[in-house]
Amino acid sequence: MRRKTGTLRTVFVVALTAALAGACWAGSARHAAAFFRMGGGHFGGARISGHSSGARYGVRMHGGDRISHGRHRAELPSRGSEGRGGRGPRHFPHRLVLGHGNGNGNGGRPGLLAPGGSGGGGLSGGGRIGGVPPAGERRFVPDEVVVEFHPRVSPQTIARFARIFNLTQLESHSFALLGGATFYRWRITPGSSVPGMVSRLQNQVIVANAQPNYLYTVQDDVSQIRPAASGDEAQYALRTLQIKQAQQFATGKDVIVAVIDSEVEASHPDLAGSIKKKFDALGGAGSPQSHGTAMAGAIAAHGKLLGIAPGAAIVAARAFDDSRGEAKGTSFAIYKSLQWAADSRAGVVNMSFVGPFDPDLSRMLASAGSQGIVLIAAGGNGGPDSGPQYPASDANVIAVAATDGKDGLFPLDNRNPYIVLAAPGVDILSLAPDHAYQESTGSSIAAAQVSGIVALMLQVQPSLKPRDVRAILTDTAKPLAASENSSFEPRLVNAYLAVKSAEDVVVSGVAGHEQAKR
Repeated sequence: MRRKTGTLRTVFVVALTAALAGACWAGSARHAAAFFRMGGGHFGGARISGHSSGARYGVRMHGGDRISHGRHRAELPSRGSEGRGGRGPRHFPHRLVLGHGNGNGNGGRPGLLAPGGSGGGGLSGGGRIGGVPPAGERRFVPDEVVVEFHPRVSPQTIARFARIFNLTQLESHSFALLGGATFYRWRITPGSSVPGMVSRLQNQVIVANAQPNYLYTVQDDVSQIRPAASGDEAQYALRTLQIKQAQQFATGKDVIVAVIDSEVEASHPDLAGSIKKKFDALGGAGSPQSHGTAMAGAIAAHGKLLGIAPGAAIVAARAFDDSRGEAKGTSFAIYKSLQWAADSRAGVVNMSFVGPFDPDLSRMLASAGSQGIVLIAAGGNGGPDSGPQYPASDANVIAVAATDGKDGLFPLDNRNPYIVLAAPGVDILSLAPDHAYQESTGSSIAAAQVSGIVALMLQVQPSLKPRDVRAILTDTAKPLAASENSSFEPRLVNAYLAVKSAEDVVVSGVAGHEQAKR
């Protein structure tokens, strides 16, 4: 009797299992058919998903990835089945996708399997960085997005991701500053909305981050080409900053300064031997441009004009185009340039450009700062009513405003509280292409001069950390006349006092360092 009961129980379990399996298969057959039409473009609005921690609702990333369309999700073939020439998924679970666009740019809630959510935050702990630009922000390439995938996503899955969303890969690059993370630059379908596409992409589980490819501009106006002579009065910055006194202690000898800018004319006689390496983040041939050449000269010129640190070794990265006037650069070109600067062992990075906040660039700047690289940026020339500009507003960056020959603030200086330092930046005699000279005005050249001062400081004390440099520059700078904005009180740097203070750190050790900070 007991044996008969056991047999009946087994038959019942088998029958119930078969019935459930049949129901599941019937509910998902149409999704299987849709999946096999993927190559024909039927998944233009699809959602790709991958492994979520714990794999409660699906297989692990290395075993297979998921793809969904509308409200349903189908399994992509695992890496193993692809290797064996598998022709499709082995099963198609019928599950709802909770995330739907809500029209406000954030794409609604993430899909059921999306880790973290669509908000901000780092990537640690399974979170993601919110990459949708703020409402009204249009400073980005109109048909490109930048995507970072989670680790272990297979190339095959990325290729399918591209087909589904109609993306064309333009380039990819790995960044040691971010632990080897690889960013992909994609062109989107003409006429598509960049914010809308970013919103869709960043809700995919295999995506660590998606964002626009932002645009940045250089920050100086060139008044006119003009001749130059040694000791020219237009080099009033040398007197203001007490450069001759500072250069009795250091010239920046062998300190590597990276200039991320437009193309530098390395053959200019005032830069003879100063440009040690060059990097082209844009590809193709570039023509020397006035802005990049002026920034390199402000740091290291040693001919008719004298730079702040004539002994510095300049490594020049071309991240901005050679258009006349306002040269433009993109997030991706700046990422590559910053990584190259770190690989080149730069002690200082000069960034005389501004643009919108960029979450990926923020991560890279934090990593560079943690490695001891001093980051200097132009505060911007947007005027008193301008909002925060990036990268100057980053906590890891020293932002610089411009002053004139009477130590007055440049009228177009951005007036934001994160700008704590200033340097001469009005009608500054600088280098120009074709072995010429020009007058430059703006926070760009002011920032370049501070980069030169940091090179002097690092020569006398190579062990200075970015926080030490910031403290010494601030404590040895001169207060300027109070501005109408009480939160904007930049101080005019003094190269001689900063270098002397850095030298005292060498002589006196920790005690001297603490005294310099006070």
